[in-house]
Amino acid sequence: MAGLNNTAKNSMLDNLGGLAVYASLHTADPGATGTSEVTGGSPAYARKALTWAAAATASKSSNVGLVFDVPAVTITHLGYWSAVSAGTFYGSRPLDTNQVFATQGTYTVASGGVTETLT
Repeated sequence: MAGLNNTAKNSMLDNLGGLAVYASLHTADPGATGTSEVTGGSPAYARKALTWAAAATASKSSNVGLVFDVPAVTITHLGYWSAVSAGTFYGSRPLDTNQVFATQGTYTVASGGVTETLT
């Protein structure tokens, strides 16, 4: 069955990369609207600027590391937003494993650690 080729997929991913320029953390599946975003802490949790490398072979990865301040919660998902607060929610992905913070801490995502692939 024919489908989109990598040129089309790369174009779609690069377009998304220009829109989804902030990453968020969530304590449950954020659904279609970005619910369950982490709040609070000292230092306070905040979304982080997300930049992307150019898409290739239908895959796109972040090209900057992210360090989030996280209060005592369990985080389960990473989300994509258009703005540092409010903005448009573009979707999410589950973390490889849930991360439990018994006390305030930091969650680090290495450069290249956020990848989206179209199949």
